[in-house]
Amino acid sequence: MLKPLLAVILGCAIAAPALAQDEVVVTGSKRGGGEMASQVAGVGVKRRADFAVQRVTIYGDTRDKAMRRAEILATVKNAIDAGAKRGVTLAYGDSVIRPLTLANYATKLSFTEDDSRNDAEQVSFIIKTPLKDGDAFAALDRLSSFIKAVPLSGRAVIEPDGEAGVSIVDPGQYRAQVIAAIAADATASAKLFGEDYAAQVSSLAQPVRWVLTGPTEVLLYIQYDLQIVPKD
Repeated sequence: MLKPLLAVILGCAIAAPALAQDEVVVTGSKRGGGEMASQVAGVGVKRRADFAVQRVTIYGDTRDKAMRRAEILATVKNAIDAGAKRGVTLAYGDSVIRPLTLANYATKLSFTEDDSRNDAEQVSFIIKTPLKDGDAFAALDRLSSFIKAVPLSGRAVIEPDGEAGVSIVDPGQYRAQVIAAIAADATASAKLFGEDYAAQVSSLAQPVRWVLTGPTEVLLYIQYDLQIVPKD
């Protein structure tokens, strides 16, 4: 077997693969494993994310536990109702999110206690709005205005939690486009070495992965191996 003259290993695991139709959240420039967007191979498909997202927390400190939780959940309900009028929807989960609705909000959210107090609790969830026009500033302004507009119940308060980000629905649907981009890059790379060389691509069974490359732009890619080898 002829020894390859060039071996290029592309990509690192940055986010766990999502199942079909899953909506995945991407925030900031740093991902699992400490990799940055600038360190990820650029061969893939760049596209605008589907939603701008922001995690929020509803905090309550009414002394009576039952009343405290009732106030927090009432504020969540108010947020769902308000969102329907403002182009904002709610979701629960972390890296993979699901719709938070009037039918499930009371069972899908978990109360966590304040470490410094035994009479305060909170719940957290995601708010999101479509990035139809790609205007990140307008989308973030909608989310910020929404947080301020949510009617509060009792002593409950709602606040943003951490940095805003984006989400993308069903990354796997772009698999064929990603493979086409890889094929085009591999073919072009082989031509640089002359007509006596060909490209060899392997590990394409890897899942589609993603990384944020701009305020509203996501790179979808597959971790793969490319070798340029002499033709037989």
